[in-house]
Amino acid sequence: MSIHVALHHVTHYRYDRAVELGPQIVRLRPAAHSRTRILSYALKVSPEQHFINWQQDPQGNYLARLVFPEKTSELRIEVDLLAEMAVFNPFDFFLEPYAEKIPFAYAADERKELAPYLETLPLTPKFKAYLDGIDRTPLPSVDFLVAINQRLSEDIGYLIRMEPGVQTPEYTLEQASGSCRDSAWLLVQLLRNLGLAARFVSGYLIQLTADVKSLDGPSGTEVDFTDLHAWCEVYLPGAGWIGLDATSGLFAGEGHIPLACSPDPSSAAPISGLVEPCECEFTHEMSVERIWEAPRVTKPYTEDQWLAIQALGRQIDADLLEGDVRLTMGGEPTFVSIDDPDGAEWNTAALGPDKRRLSAELFQRMRKHYAPKGLVHFGQGKWYPGEQLPRWSLNCYWRRDGVPIWHNSALIADEREDYGADGELAGRFLASVAERLKIPTRFVFPAYEDNFYYLWREGALPQNVSAEDSRLEEPLERARLRKVFSQGLDKVIGQVLPLARTAKGDQWQSGRWYLREEHCRLVPGDSPLGYRLPLGSQPWVKAAEYPFIHPTDPNQDFPALPDTDQLRNHAQPKTADERVPEIDQSADWLTRTAFCAEAREGRLYLFMPPLERVEDYLELVAAIEATAEELHCPVLLEGYEPPSDPRLSNFRITPDPGVIEVNVQPSATWDELVERTEFLYEEARQTRLTTEKFMIDGRHTGTGGGNHFVLGGATPADSPFLRRPDLLRSLISYWHNHPSLSYLFSGLFIGPTSQAPRVDEARNDSLYELEIAFAQMPEPGEECPPWLVDRLLRNLLIDVTGNTHRAEFCIDKLYSPDGATGRLGLLELRAFEMPPHARMSLAQQLLLRALVARFWREPYAPPKLARWGTELHDRFLLPHFIEQDFADVIVDLNAAGYPVQAEWFAAHLEFRFPKVGDYAVSGIELELRQALEPWHVLGEEGSAGGTVRYVDSSLERLQVKLTGLPPQRYLLTCNGIPVPLQPTGRVGEFVAGVRFRAWQPYNCLQPTIPVHAPLVFDLLDTWMGRSLGGCQYHVAHPGGRNYDSLPVNANEAESRRMARFFRIGHTPGKLPVPKLEINDELPMTLDLRRF
Repeated sequence: MSIHVALHHVTHYRYDRAVELGPQIVRLRPAAHSRTRILSYALKVSPEQHFINWQQDPQGNYLARLVFPEKTSELRIEVDLLAEMAVFNPFDFFLEPYAEKIPFAYAADERKELAPYLETLPLTPKFKAYLDGIDRTPLPSVDFLVAINQRLSEDIGYLIRMEPGVQTPEYTLEQASGSCRDSAWLLVQLLRNLGLAARFVSGYLIQLTADVKSLDGPSGTEVDFTDLHAWCEVYLPGAGWIGLDATSGLFAGEGHIPLACSPDPSSAAPISGLVEPCECEFTHEMSVERIWEAPRVTKPYTEDQWLAIQALGRQIDADLLEGDVRLTMGGEPTFVSIDDPDGAEWNTAALGPDKRRLSAELFQRMRKHYAPKGLVHFGQGKWYPGEQLPRWSLNCYWRRDGVPIWHNSALIADEREDYGADGELAGRFLASVAERLKIPTRFVFPAYEDNFYYLWREGALPQNVSAEDSRLEEPLERARLRKVFSQGLDKVIGQVLPLARTAKGDQWQSGRWYLREEHCRLVPGDSPLGYRLPLGSQPWVKAAEYPFIHPTDPNQDFPALPDTDQLRNHAQPKTADERVPEIDQSADWLTRTAFCAEAREGRLYLFMPPLERVEDYLELVAAIEATAEELHCPVLLEGYEPPSDPRLSNFRITPDPGVIEVNVQPSATWDELVERTEFLYEEARQTRLTTEKFMIDGRHTGTGGGNHFVLGGATPADSPFLRRPDLLRSLISYWHNHPSLSYLFSGLFIGPTSQAPRVDEARNDSLYELEIAFAQMPEPGEECPPWLVDRLLRNLLIDVTGNTHRAEFCIDKLYSPDGATGRLGLLELRAFEMPPHARMSLAQQLLLRALVARFWREPYAPPKLARWGTELHDRFLLPHFIEQDFADVIVDLNAAGYPVQAEWFAAHLEFRFPKVGDYAVSGIELELRQALEPWHVLGEEGSAGGTVRYVDSSLERLQVKLTGLPPQRYLLTCNGIPVPLQPTGRVGEFVAGVRFRAWQPYNCLQPTIPVHAPLVFDLLDTWMGRSLGGCQYHVAHPGGRNYDSLPVNANEAESRRMARFFRIGHTPGKLPVPKLEINDELPMTLDLRRF
């Protein structure tokens, strides 16, 4: 993610006459220890009649000594350099054990060598007082230096001072202001008086404007900027010289390019020398310009590129409209926390303490924007085996016709507030709702915890513990017992109103509940009251007479929804039948569902009953809001969601392992898609949620939760995939024949056992069967029953276990036989990982829309699908061939009239295949990039409560790319083994993959093979029998650092990656010429495990 910048610096002295110049010393060449890579450097001096002698001073700084034989009326010194601005971590260093805390004492030999950097000025009053105010309590060295650096930057105001020389520390403290030179010299003296060796540094400071503004703290300069600057370096044993910028309070980073480092500021001046007395005019110019920028995810497009993408999106819209495609696009983007990358809830756990809070904040932001008059419903989400509780789901519904569902937002309770709601208020609320629905209030009854169960549970505890502190291993059970016994077994948990619609659906009905117990005793648990009603204790009814709730079939025409006044006009309910059920009599007249109210933590929660028709649900909501208005009681709705209905639109936020998932409402046009995607990304960022997650070694993983795109129509009848099944055939066939579409946008978890395998990855026989299925599909324009496409493909679009949901093309909700909720005409593309930037996501969606528009007009039906075989996990895991294959896709789209550009996906390639490093020698260039490696699910292992299956991610793959290589003379080896280089078609260009063990867990494939560290790449000269040169990639940190936390941001992640690559380190001495072995199955890959 480097940026190449050109720095231009001119210092110009004009004299009032021709004068004689003494020798001039110029210190404007980057120091040898500069961590910022200098790609080129030039120094131009006028007048041209001069002599130059490059020297080094006692500190190793470069000096240009200039001698001018003739008198001159001007002196002009011009510097031009090209620097590679690549992130490095200024905190990435080791310390000797005795220097891990400050204060410490240097060893005797160190102290002798550092003597010039320990000399102090005489103490003065202000300086001594400031020095005495520094706490000498031993602190970790980094913490101490950060604290003193930041304190100084806050205490000393920055000013631009043109006078030569440096202020005394005393004067700087008296004025509480100074230039960068003055702050740096003050910090040098403070550190020396604390026993630390420090030196003064002058250099260039380059600041580039940030792509993304900071959420908490300064965002830096608004424009690219450079200037001469001064800072301080402190010597820490084990780490060497560490830069501290007292002006900003930060450690010196890649923007600090040292020119001269010295014990005293006078010997670090950029230009020094004598001139005979005269009048002098001085000018100084500095500029910085970006010369080249690697594609990067923080700024994937220029404004011109984005305007072209927008124009193409609208062009595709026009084609979709002309073809009557009626395409809608939604999705399931996922996010992780900015502040807690190591937390279990942001890695593996589905639930956690902060996930609900952050989700609720994002939910409110989205609701305020899209549905301020919509319905807020906090319901129950998925419930997987092994999880004690169902996951939550934050849902927002609104009517497509624009009529408000909920009018007063003040009546929606805030989950962080305590409104003082209690059981008595719950009873009054239900009674008021019952009156509005014209239902007798006597049917409302209280619900209690099951006292017999909890007394039995208390009796089963060990004798030496109490129920309030039961010491049980299971935390949820522990908390449950504590809560129940603390509140008392006789406490009213909530109120219940039996409520349902009649079989005809035209009236409300209610009635008494007949239970064996005198009171309603809830099923023990932590779920809302409505989920814990003792439904099993209700009187028996024949299965044929049970009042099942049947979801409405979406494949029909719906009338307009009633307006607000009609919803508030409640009809007479059915007269209650209060017969007492007799033994063996089927009690088919009873109301078996209920509307419940429960006070929890001072808030009133209302549990919605299941209803078949959305009209009935909206009528009940209208009664609830009117009651809340009357009682001045904010409420939260939970329980059953509104029935699925095309007349409502909705979004929802749910938890998933390691992420939160946002189910966004479908968009019918490109402009809608752009607005919703960009809004969601920005609001998530403002909520302190991000799309960037990294592995411990700095590799970017997206979020790990995916960014599944959902394609369909506004209604099932509009779905392009049900109206034209050949469109689905075209997409599947095209994806299959272009593996780059599967791998360029996927996450790290790919391969046969992944959660979104390609058809030919999951089962070897699938392609043969798929071709037979395609042959049975009707041609475009032919009548096709909607169930046919599901029946033909359901058993082919699966993973290795037969799971229809875990497939690259998921048709679970296309026209499923399981029920109405599976017949929505939707296709879900599950292989897409979450891109870090909203516009990168939109570029992917533009690609999908372009392909749909093209295949609607020109179906893609190759006579035979490609049989990639092992080539799939050999050639197409290397970025060179993925880019090559994707170029064919772009050519296809351009030929179809859609001018998609390759550079629109450069950021995707860089994100998916980050550059590791490069090396050049004798006209041969070598580049290393991350490549893909399938992760395989391992065999079952026993664990508490069942079995688990782990994923083996211990193997990694690199792509090696060589240009300018004469293959008849040179051979590339990795750890002494020849790499099977494959020609790309260009003279001298070759590509190969190197597969290696990156870490060694106890459970993995081939667990006895150790880590291959480091990887040493040699360009072996077979004529001379020695290495021409080479580089090293350290699989782990080269200094042995074991990180115990994940990278906090992209900068730290990149610095971790870059710290492992060295442009030096070839194998020394005479080398034997090894024999090249090419594997039959993976001819392009060197698998180091085999050697």
